[in-house]
Amino acid sequence: MSERTILYIEDNEYNRKIVRQLLGRTSYQLVEAVDGESGVALAQQLVPQLILMDVQLPKMSGLDATRMLKADPRTSGIPIIVITSFALSGDREKAAVAGADNYLAKPYSPRELLALVRQYLPEA
Repeated sequence: MSERTILYIEDNEYNRKIVRQLLGRTSYQLVEAVDGESGVALAQQLVPQLILMDVQLPKMSGLDATRMLKADPRTSGIPIIVITSFALSGDREKAAVAGADNYLAKPYSPRELLALVRQYLPEA
């Protein structure tokens, strides 16, 4: 596994494709999961350097997955950026309470996401 591995937990293929294309032009290695349960399992197995987490996920919400990963000593130190299309009042606080390190509301510009990723995981 690369020292620049990013796990993206997102059930929407279109959103995954956008991030796949964005990070495909960088030195990052992207690994994807399509629901909260498999995302948590993959994070525990791979221990990536950064996690991008959607909030609305099948099987387990992104906030529950974030809480679970932050409670696990193997994954508690991994920065998690919560990405949500439900940018309602209080969502940023809910993400922070769940343990998220940062928060990004959809729609976002690819440049904005890449800047946030580089803030936590500078490119070589």
